[in-house]
Amino acid sequence: MTTIAELVAAAEPSRPRPIAGLLGRLRAQGRLATAGGPDPALAVSALTSDSRTVRPGALFVALRGAHADGHRFLAEVEATGAAAALVERRVDGVALPQIVVDDTRRALGAAAAWWYEDPSASLGIVGVTGTDGKTTTAFLALAALEAAGIPGGLVSTAATEIGSVREANLVHATTPEAPRLQALLRAMVAAGDRAAVVEATSHGLALERLSGIRFDVALLTNLSHEHLDFHRTIEAYRDAKLSLFERLAGDAADRPKSGLAWPRLGIVNADDPAAPSFEAATRTAGARLIAYGRYERADVRLLEATDEGRRLRVRYRAPSGEGTVVLRLSGRFNAHNALAVIALGEGLGLDPAAVRDGIESVDSVPGRMDWLDAGQPFSVVVDFAHTPAALAAALDALRPVAQVSGGGLIAVFGSAGERDVEKRALMGRVAGERCRLVVVTDEDPRGEDPESILDAIARGAEAAGKRRGTDLLLIADRASAIRAAVAGARPGDVVLLAGKGHETSIAYADHDLPWDERAQALAALADRGFGG
Repeated sequence: MTTIAELVAAAEPSRPRPIAGLLGRLRAQGRLATAGGPDPALAVSALTSDSRTVRPGALFVALRGAHADGHRFLAEVEATGAAAALVERRVDGVALPQIVVDDTRRALGAAAAWWYEDPSASLGIVGVTGTDGKTTTAFLALAALEAAGIPGGLVSTAATEIGSVREANLVHATTPEAPRLQALLRAMVAAGDRAAVVEATSHGLALERLSGIRFDVALLTNLSHEHLDFHRTIEAYRDAKLSLFERLAGDAADRPKSGLAWPRLGIVNADDPAAPSFEAATRTAGARLIAYGRYERADVRLLEATDEGRRLRVRYRAPSGEGTVVLRLSGRFNAHNALAVIALGEGLGLDPAAVRDGIESVDSVPGRMDWLDAGQPFSVVVDFAHTPAALAAALDALRPVAQVSGGGLIAVFGSAGERDVEKRALMGRVAGERCRLVVVTDEDPRGEDPESILDAIARGAEAAGKRRGTDLLLIADRASAIRAAVAGARPGDVVLLAGKGHETSIAYADHDLPWDERAQALAALADRGFGG
């Protein structure tokens, strides 16, 4: 069976290329910090920013990271056979030709686009950004495009798809570095895809991993508290996501791609408090704005959302008329994800019936509201919710299910180490206010003390009235935490396992623990005599 790695390898440029084209591009962008530089005829045969993967003839891009500075490895990559290096400062003592730029992160995006011959010029590119809902929206968008006759690829938190090949994303990163991302897009072109749906994270945008991509559509799901460890302020976090909409600026005319004229669209959740900023950025970029939501001024307006258990019926009004779409996904919050995709279809002029068919064809999204049934008299749901807003939305969606069954809510979750500290107590309070039992556990503690993370979350739950050892349990070992929650579940309860979703490992300081949330939950159910 063909793999993503094989498709990417097959699409890799096979001939050395003179750097004249790259120098011209960097010069046009104002990136070159000094005049002169290497001979434009110098040819390179590969591109990388990882000194460990340099091979003879490669162009090495020296990045300054949080833990290492690529400039320190120039002598090493020269010895390995690198042909040249992109640097921010000239490094003495090496004969390696050096191209000095003002910002190697931005230059890496330009270099990757140059090396892979601008694949985004041949694809309609839909960028999906926001705090929560990106992955579900991306899955629904790809399904809608394909139902409308536009084959597409996918780069998301949960999966990567090229042509007919879809594989799980096994790394804890949504937006890969620019060379990897451009390689994926080039492979999509080679596979016959005509569009690509790309999750654009705030990290990926701030670190210029998406530089060099010609976005046609920027879509905002929502904006709430997250990643302040990296961005420091909510304003900087917002501005990183706004930059996706700013990238829509370009030629005023529609851009022909893969035989289609792709308009530039900014699709914004009108119900989100940050909507005005994103709407303004869309207008400044000269793109068409399409707003969606309950707000009466929304172009695609939610009229009614009926949660039917594990299905969601959404009635809406769009420029093309009123319609109803029935999602095979649970949770009222998915109504907005569906509306965003309907707005995409409206903006692209797709057949509304085909868009609805695509949305209705998605029966699951990995690690998102995944219901486990082993014959138990209570519900167990695996979800990726890892922000205060997402956890609140998931629990609020599940509360009616518990109420109808005469039960309550149980939440098992944690908060990542070396990440946003402020959200820990917020998540504890969210769960404490909604659940009869809160179980706090590990979620990628990395180099932090796991117990201190759990304690920070617990203080939020205690502020909501929970008591340690009674209805608030602190159990670092995640498998034990899941077993405790399942063991304490009563008939009619709903147990939400949040934060890990589709992920396949838990990150600790010195190792990654292989992980499968679904399998662990089924094992806990088997311990109680269900399934197995």
